[in-house]
Amino acid sequence: MSVPIIAAGLLFTCTPTAVWDGDGPIWCAEGPRIRLAGIAARELDGSCRPGQPCPTASGVAARDALVRLIGTATGTASTGHILVSAAPLRCQSEGPGKGTRTAAWCVGARGDLSCAMVRSGYALRWDRYGGREVCANRHEAH
Repeated sequence: MSVPIIAAGLLFTCTPTAVWDGDGPIWCAEGPRIRLAGIAARELDGSCRPGQPCPTASGVAARDALVRLIGTATGTASTGHILVSAAPLRCQSEGPGKGTRTAAWCVGARGDLSCAMVRSGYALRWDRYGGREVCANRHEAH
C-alpha cells in the first residue's frame, strides 16, 4: 500500500483511525500518516531520540493524551496502534516527515494538537521544526 505524502503548504483533512505515540503517526482514513509538527514526545519505550527534546512525561502517557485530544479509543490494532473514533482534523502540511509520514499542524475540536500537547506537558516544542513561533501565533478553536 502506498502512503501519500502531502506537499508542504497544502491544507487537507485527516479523519484519524489510529495513533502510535504522542507525536504520531496519526493514521488518517484518507491515506496520510501524520507526524505532528513542531513537537517531540518520548517513544513508547520511554526513550528519547538523540538530538530531540525530551519531555518528562512517559511515552504511553503522551500517546494516551493525544488519543483523548483526538477522540475516543476503540481498541488496539495487531500492530500496537491505538484505534480511535474521531471527527476529522483540519491539517496544514509541512511536507515530508520521516519515512512515510507527512509533518503537519492539525486542529481538531480542542484546538491545535501540537500546541495542546506542549501546554499539557506531554510533549516539548521542537524549535528546529517551527515549535517556537507557531503556538504563539496559532488561532485555535475552543
